[in-house]
Amino acid sequence: MNIPNQYIEKTEEVADQVIRKGKYVLPHVARLCLIATFLEDGIRMWVQWNEQREYMDMNWGCGKLLATTFVLINLIGQIGGCVMVLGRLKVSIACWVLFGIVVLQTIAYSVLWDIQFLLRNLALIGALLLVLAESRGEARSLFAGVPSLGENKPKNFMQLAGRVLLAFMFITLIRFELSFLQILQDIVGSILMILVTIGYKTKLSSLILVALLSILNLYHNAWWTIPAYKPLRDFLKYDFFQTLSVIGGLLMIVSLGPGGVSMDEHKKKW
Repeated sequence: MNIPNQYIEKTEEVADQVIRKGKYVLPHVARLCLIATFLEDGIRMWVQWNEQREYMDMNWGCGKLLATTFVLINLIGQIGGCVMVLGRLKVSIACWVLFGIVVLQTIAYSVLWDIQFLLRNLALIGALLLVLAESRGEARSLFAGVPSLGENKPKNFMQLAGRVLLAFMFITLIRFELSFLQILQDIVGSILMILVTIGYKTKLSSLILVALLSILNLYHNAWWTIPAYKPLRDFLKYDFFQTLSVIGGLLMIVSLGPGGVSMDEHKKKW
């Protein structure tokens, strides 16, 4: 029984060393990965301006004016929000703008009726909640040394909600195939997903999930290998950057920790 624990302890030590060495870089990498899907989509709104307007007008019959307004809101909201998050300028406002974009696109593209896309959008919201939690932590750090009336409960619950919503990404990756590698991927991914959700061995579980998701993303969503004229390229590109944003959310968990509402936090009181 002690042998597995020894391996886990050694793995945690290695993970802690990686986190300590990269503690100044990790938050920046996390934010960059996290806003990747919004940045890519904002740029696509600019590059495919006419196509996006025509798509909205054709699907909703809303007319050129409303279709143009929709594309403009997505363009300005996403690129502006990304710049604000990266520059740490009014991060809470930027997160709410990006929240709004996710909700708007969920309705506009009828994502509500596609469970896979809906779960991935929820995972994106979870990643944004973690950025919002980080910004609250930075705001409180300005008052370091000032007596506090209690724990930062909103931040703790945002971290909990962020962890839970991020887990939805892995539900979309589960495939019921009679293949050893696929079954192994499903089992390992599900276990790690549960550990992150309940906040147990959170940083280690998140780091392993980052590695697993990165490999799967490069393997399944290699959009650069598809010719530009094929529609599959855009679908894979969309999946690639969405997954990259979830990876950013997991890196944010590694940087921030699980928060007060987690088994790791409660273990300290035992």
